[in-house]
This record gives sequence, C-alpha cells and structure tokens, in this order.
Amino acid sequence: MTDTTLDLGPQTRVVAKLAEGVHEEHMAGRTPCPDYTVQAMLGHILGLTAAFRDAARKDLGGTTDTPPQAGLPELGPGWREELPKLLDELADAWRDPAAWTGMTRAGGVDLPGAVAAAVATDELVIHGWDLARATGQDYTPDPAALQTSHEFLLAAAGDPNRGAIFGPIVSVPSDASLLDRTIGLSGREPGWRPRR
Repeated sequence: MTDTTLDLGPQTRVVAKLAEGVHEEHMAGRTPCPDYTVQAMLGHILGLTAAFRDAARKDLGGTTDTPPQAGLPELGPGWREELPKLLDELADAWRDPAAWTGMTRAGGVDLPGAVAAAVATDELVIHGWDLARATGQDYTPDPAALQTSHEFLLAAAGDPNRGAIFGPIVSVPSDASLLDRTIGLSGREPGWRPRR
C-alpha cells in the first residue's frame, strides 16, 4: 500500500449484504477456514471489524491488542444489528486521511496505518468470500478492494512467516480470475464448496 487511500465502504456493504443472507440453518456449517463454522466466522468478522475501526482511529486498547489466535468474540443475539453498524463505522474511520498516516496497532502488532488498512481490506475481501461460499451466496467483491487484497497477498507470498497467518498458497492458473488468484494466494482452494 502507498499513501493512496481506499474507500472501504463498497466492500463493507458487500459483507453486510452477505451477512443478511445468513440463516439459522447456516450457523453450524463449515467454511473454507477449517476451524471456523459460519457462526465462528461471523464472530471473527465482528471482532476484526471493531479492531480495525479502532486501529484507524488510533484508539488502541482491548480491541487492537487481541491477537488473531485468541478466542473468537461471542456472537450475541444482536449481531444482525451490530455487524452492519460496525462495518459502517469501520469504513467511516478509514475515510479520515489521518488513519493512513503514522503507526497504529491491530492484532497486538504495531504497524503503519497504510499497512493496517491493507490488512483490513484483505480480511474483508477474503472473509466475504468465505462467508459467501459457506452459505451458497454469490460474491462480487468491490474491484478496488479486491485489487488491494491481491497486491497485499502477492507481496506476502515470499514471507517465510506467512504460514502463521495464511495457509500454503494454492496454485491457480495464471489466466484465472483475479478473485480466484487472490483466493489461492490466501491459501484457499477457489473451487471450495461445503460438503452436502
């Protein structure tokens, strides 16, 4: 990421729409993340949305200090109202140019604001795909967010420590869609479908 800012609003709206399409019968279903059910994935999205909202605001504390491997936030009965509100707040927080400058923290790691924005974007794109695949919904991410996610994952492809965050890269044909290539870089199989 450079100092060019990206509006996360289009991608947060995509994720909010996907969450609307989740029904009770989906909750215990598998997702492309082996350790996450749909319910757990929604809890993860809630937690990361609050964390990256606060990272943008430089409001460092409990939400920004929690490592990714910590327990997932509980998915309370009000999650359907809470998640869209948090997603709107996240997008709004990153519209402030100050969010992209200086240092901040997310997942207990100090990092430049622009890098935190790239991580937040990648999380929204990849977990949006996870949620769509797990619940049988169509998925069209925001093109600018998808491009940012692809660039972020491509830059991390050679990092020897990437395995702590992502699975092994899945080989995808060079002429595959940008979404499929991005999903492969994230360590997921683009053709993943839940077992019937």
